Amino acid sequence: MEPSTGRSTEQSFEGSMRRSPSLVARAATAITLLYSAFGVMSILLALTPAVRAVAEQVDFERNAWVYVLGWPSFGYGTLLLLLARSLRKRKRAAWRVLAAVVTLNTLGAVALVLTYRNAQAWAVLAVFVLLLAVVLYAQPAFTVLGDPKNLRAAVRVLAVLLGVCLLLGSTLVTVLDASHAGYLQHLAYTFTAALTSVELFEPGPLTLQLPHWVGVLLNTIGTLALLGAGWALFGPRRDQRAHTAADDAALRRLLATAGPQDSLGYFALRPDKSLVFSASGKAAIAYRTIGDVCLASGDPLGHSSAWPEVIEAWRMLLREHGWIPAVLGASERGAQAYATAGLDALELGDEAVVDTTTFSLEGRAVRSLRQAVNRVARTGMSVRLRRQGDVAPAELVRLAELAEHWRAGEVERGFSMALGRVGEPGDDDLLIAECLDAQGRSCALLTFVPWGRDGLSLDLMRRDRDVELNGLTEFAVTSVLTHAPELGVQRVSLNFAVFRTAFDRGGRLGAGPVLRLWRRVLTFGSRWWQLESLYRANVKYQPQWTPRFLCFASARDVPKIGIAAARAEGFLPSKLPG
Repeated sequence: MEPSTGRSTEQSFEGSMRRSPSLVARAATAITLLYSAFGVMSILLALTPAVRAVAEQVDFERNAWVYVLGWPSFGYGTLLLLLARSLRKRKRAAWRVLAAVVTLNTLGAVALVLTYRNAQAWAVLAVFVLLLAVVLYAQPAFTVLGDPKNLRAAVRVLAVLLGVCLLLGSTLVTVLDASHAGYLQHLAYTFTAALTSVELFEPGPLTLQLPHWVGVLLNTIGTLALLGAGWALFGPRRDQRAHTAADDAALRRLLATAGPQDSLGYFALRPDKSLVFSASGKAAIAYRTIGDVCLASGDPLGHSSAWPEVIEAWRMLLREHGWIPAVLGASERGAQAYATAGLDALELGDEAVVDTTTFSLEGRAVRSLRQAVNRVARTGMSVRLRRQGDVAPAELVRLAELAEHWRAGEVERGFSMALGRVGEPGDDDLLIAECLDAQGRSCALLTFVPWGRDGLSLDLMRRDRDVELNGLTEFAVTSVLTHAPELGVQRVSLNFAVFRTAFDRGGRLGAGPVLRLWRRVLTFGSRWWQLESLYRANVKYQPQWTPRFLCFASARDVPKIGIAAARAEGFLPSKLPG
């Protein structure tokens, strides 16, 4: 297998910045700020008729400078702001658009010189020539690759919306124009109203006798066309790395040979996760992109000595694509490795880990769990424990069909701590816990993925909804914990409890007002997302709580990262705009 290292990207990045990196970066920042100002000025000119009226009534010399600052159009101004946003993210597509715009402006300035041949025209030309020189000089700073699909999407959006605008507009203008101008004039008016300015009054160089709302409608559609095309063009680059069979094979080797592993390591085998490997192949990071957020899952995999190398390869991949870095569910050890590479960490919650060598159903602390287990046992229920490799293929098909049937179309939750499958080739060490009633009928199904050589991580939890019996899950989990010595298992990782400390401490005597308020907010959210119930489901096993962290580069990215994580975990629809 050829591991994905990002090293060639690093070389090209460093090579492109040999031209005074600090000056190139400053030039890129300067044009970003300048075009942000141009966008704001264009919007102000469009939305403030009095300001534009003054500009249009003065002589050429002042008028020319107004149009250097910004063309009066809400759509154009907002498009410039989108452009500036993408320039700030150092996207090559944005630089190419900017270079094209400045080149056209320069050619327009040349036309001014040829028409007026005065000092002001020459000054305007000098400004655009200087600006074009700065844009060309700053080119090496724009290293974020574009996506060819974005250009095609932008062309489609622009063509469809402008086509609708021109067809609808020309029809409306022809029907409603009281001046009875020709069709070409109507078409020219429609095009001008759509693209020239927001024109909250009569738009364009042509004066037709039309209702006020026609110009507003046409300009609204035209503005949407510009914004839609700009949004599509400057969208994030989609991940080109598919999860392949070779990736699976390399990852399984790391999981088998690299010593102590993270309890989330096996979940990196999910097919919706891509992988980046270190140059040595001794470490890997599993990730998924949601919009422009690159969400890594848990700790780096493989030998810890190669973690810095693979984290840098991942960071180079981020710089190449312009993605926002985020790590969901890192352990304290993994969070420290990411922090060394420049990321911040925020405690996200805790993972419940049960030490099977000390677990017992005796004692007051586990009284509610013991009662639930005994209640289920009295119905004649039993649990059959098998490794997937020991199950016949036909039986695996039956179990997979049951699991899918019991899911009943509900959203499959989980990303960092879920595999969500039964019967997949290669998962021979996966443990299947099947609950059977007194007649031998399957009533519930739990699966546990391997965690190193002596551990398990809880994965799938499904049950027959027609069986009205509480405690089936507790019965199955307890069976796994009590039979752990026979399975060679010393530790079992259960569900991850988000914001556990808020639920645990927020209701205690002496909790501060902020913590109590935060607990109320989380309790309210638990009506839809089962935040508190996951904590309550785990605490009855008296586990050890292991903190898990969210790692990020900038605090301003946390809201976007939160939405991306919620989408990845299934708490929000996955088809939200990226």
